[in-house]
Amino acid sequence: MYRGISINLFNLVLSFSDALDLASPELVQHQIRTAYIAWELARKTGMGREDIENLVIAALIHDVGALTAEEKINLHEADTIMTEPHCILGESLLKDVPVFAHAAKIIRLHHHKWQDWVQTVENPLTAQAQILNLADYVERSINRSKYILHQDRNIAEQVSRLAATDIQVGLIDIFKDIAKREDFWLTVTSPRIYSLLYREATYRSVVLDLSDLKEVSKIFRNLIDFRSRFTSTHSAGVSTSAGLIAKYFGLTEWEIELMEITGNLHDLGKLMVPNTILEKQDKLTTEEFAIMKQHTYFTYTTLCTVKGLEEIAEWAAFHHEKLDGSGYPFHLRANKLSMISRIMAVADIFTALTEDRPYRAGMTLDEAMAIIKNLDEKGMLDHNVAKVLEHNLADISASTKQQQARAREFYESVFPANN
Repeated sequence: MYRGISINLFNLVLSFSDALDLASPELVQHQIRTAYIAWELARKTGMGREDIENLVIAALIHDVGALTAEEKINLHEADTIMTEPHCILGESLLKDVPVFAHAAKIIRLHHHKWQDWVQTVENPLTAQAQILNLADYVERSINRSKYILHQDRNIAEQVSRLAATDIQVGLIDIFKDIAKREDFWLTVTSPRIYSLLYREATYRSVVLDLSDLKEVSKIFRNLIDFRSRFTSTHSAGVSTSAGLIAKYFGLTEWEIELMEITGNLHDLGKLMVPNTILEKQDKLTTEEFAIMKQHTYFTYTTLCTVKGLEEIAEWAAFHHEKLDGSGYPFHLRANKLSMISRIMAVADIFTALTEDRPYRAGMTLDEAMAIIKNLDEKGMLDHNVAKVLEHNLADISASTKQQQARAREFYESVFPANN
């Protein structure tokens, strides 16, 4: 069990960025590639290290305001659609967490054209937003089915046409100089760009403690859940119910905090599940359920790449495992499932059963508890955890509903048209 926690912010955001872009083959590594291009440009402008780091963080998550794969794919046709909404939403989701406050400002302005700026490029925010605008454009211009050194000159020519309208002339000149280097283009399209960027672009070691990590986990929770009205409060519910079960089970305050963070992150892999499945109003087909099963696997592979989150990766990803080995995707048995993983499994089932879904209304507490007891009797869930939930059901339910109401309130403030 953890005695302390120290998470590198850049490592965490890099892994999350990678997960965001796994939703479609057309998107893979888009934000990481954009971040590398932005880093190259920023270095050549003489930008300071702290400003570069804020820019790279912003670049890694610049499309967070596009919550579905369909929205993200549409952004690759950004010349023909409105880009402003995802910039506004991205800022709204990030701005209240201090470690993302400046990145949120860059994201808000990253499609702002040079001809519309009032400030000069000497203003750090202007320079950062312009660099991100250009880096995003360059990455979107790459044809993924064509060898990069057969298209680099054409991309450079396209970029030249943006001078003085979309992008400041001096920045265009800097890009054209960088674009002469074959290594630049080969790195942008390298399948190893994740590790290359992590090695090269980390300047300061911004470290998150437990309270910082909890706030960041809430942002990730919202990005995961806000893709659909039906999932908009799910992770908030799991986080709260898991924390309370842990409390009544006698775990320490530290462990309870980690439970709540794990609950916020447990469905991270659902970023790879299409909304057509998340919002389907009928029972999933065998083929659709097979796609759904990937979400816990991607939760694990995303979180375990972040140093310091190895145990949280397991707790979060094992919430569909069963003590008899009948769960998924790892088919682990009781001897491989920690107490926190067992609590997470019960909290997830309880929350899912009691909330509305596209195909049914939420169950009553008695109905939900009957199903959990049945799974307990079959040897699938931990008996002691199920008993703790049953004995404290009213309090756990009331507190969970309260936290879900707060999550719903924020969701409705962000998406008033969806309600």
